[in-house]
Amino acid sequence: MSRVQQVLTVEEARTLQESLGEPLRPGLSAAELTDVEAQFGFRFSLDHRAFLSAGVPVGDRWPDWLHGNPDHLRKRLDWPVDGLLYEVEHNGLWHPSWGSRPRVLSNALACARRCLASVPQLVPVCGHRYLPGIAGAAGYPVLSVYRAEVTVCGWDLRDYVRHEFGDQPLLEPAEGGLSVDFWSALVE
Repeated sequence: MSRVQQVLTVEEARTLQESLGEPLRPGLSAAELTDVEAQFGFRFSLDHRAFLSAGVPVGDRWPDWLHGNPDHLRKRLDWPVDGLLYEVEHNGLWHPSWGSRPRVLSNALACARRCLASVPQLVPVCGHRYLPGIAGAAGYPVLSVYRAEVTVCGWDLRDYVRHEFGDQPLLEPAEGGLSVDFWSALVE
């Protein structure tokens, strides 16, 4: 079954959140979302904004953007890049888009870090599930990121919640579905 891409609405997000089985705090206001973006230097996608406007799931797996420890939230934001840098250092990972791998490890790490600074920021949704932080965009896949292991957990936020927290199978990607620069190339 395929689907048509649509921006997630706050009302639809509320309905999706009922299936989470998690307690919810009141949703974040537009000003609170903007403050979080300014504090951490990223932008929420439209779908992620709608989801967090509807309510904020509470629990260890869910980022608490309003009341959470800023250092812990920063670590969660840094996790995808840090995981790839770990793979560069310990397992010889090197992506072809980075050019030739420098022979000296410290130079290879510096080169990889520079290249990764230009790819879309991944913003944690739940656990190690991420949406790209692309302002004004919607319909991007939710990616599971653990070091260099990247998989699609939902072709958009609604598909992710229905699949991960409901009994629905992962849908087929929408025709002309979106991919996340660099990160989608790592999908196994």
